[in-house]
Amino acid sequence: MSNGAAPVVAFVGTTPNIGTTTAAFAAAYRLAELSSTEVGYLCLNLKSAKLHRFLGIDEPEVTLDRLQPELRSASLTSSMLRSADYEVRGRSNLHVLFGNMNREGAEFVGTEEIDHLLDVAEKTYGVIVLDVGAYWDNAATICSIRRADSRVLVTTPALSHFQEDGRRWIGNVSPIFQIQPNQYDCIIAHYPWRKGGYRMNDICKELGTAPMGEFRMDDSMFASLDKGGYDNWLREDPTGRSAMRKPAAKLLERHNVRGAFPSMVRQPWYRRLNVHRNGVGSS
Repeated sequence: MSNGAAPVVAFVGTTPNIGTTTAAFAAAYRLAELSSTEVGYLCLNLKSAKLHRFLGIDEPEVTLDRLQPELRSASLTSSMLRSADYEVRGRSNLHVLFGNMNREGAEFVGTEEIDHLLDVAEKTYGVIVLDVGAYWDNAATICSIRRADSRVLVTTPALSHFQEDGRRWIGNVSPIFQIQPNQYDCIIAHYPWRKGGYRMNDICKELGTAPMGEFRMDDSMFASLDKGGYDNWLREDPTGRSAMRKPAAKLLERHNVRGAFPSMVRQPWYRRLNVHRNGVGSS
């Protein structure tokens, strides 16, 4: 991160369709909620963008692929990016750039285009959250992971996810791009129908990552995704209101984000977080 640039937080999954997007958006929602800064959420899923559906938008007016002319000519500006983003209902400081609608165009997005987008985003928002899913065969994932100031790996307690897939991508592929496993924080996604499984410490030991927290999903969350009301779930549902709150608070503290509400530090859960950070959870 260059001096004065916004911190960049990239979310990547070990496995497709395990909740990386929902965890990333929940974190962005909490970052916007716990601070007064402008949060930019960039969906860099070049092949499987779904967030617009989760927010009840069938056809977004502007998506990543529709910015290709500006990205290719390196002519995108902050005002253009702001005019292309979607302001989340009830959370005016959370702005979303939706991902590719044209799956076939993913292979034509190069590193120059993604780097230009991130250069502009760093000047436009106070914090940037990148969602790159679980696919590593594209420029968006590679550029995002290399540029990020915090890298958050999402996985589940399923052995095939954190061990097999995690070892393949985070253990073998990521180091090729000079990013080691110990440079990732780990979020464990829990499904309502699955009980037990491996614990956070076991998973992080296997992956070589630092524990950041858990993302607990329930039936009401999946219902909200189907109805296009995920933002409502994060705002109104008892489980939704706490989703990704502690990881977001840790990110705000780590990156010294301006505008974080002072009242946050007086909360008991925040004090416990600091105690945990000074122990096994620090990174």
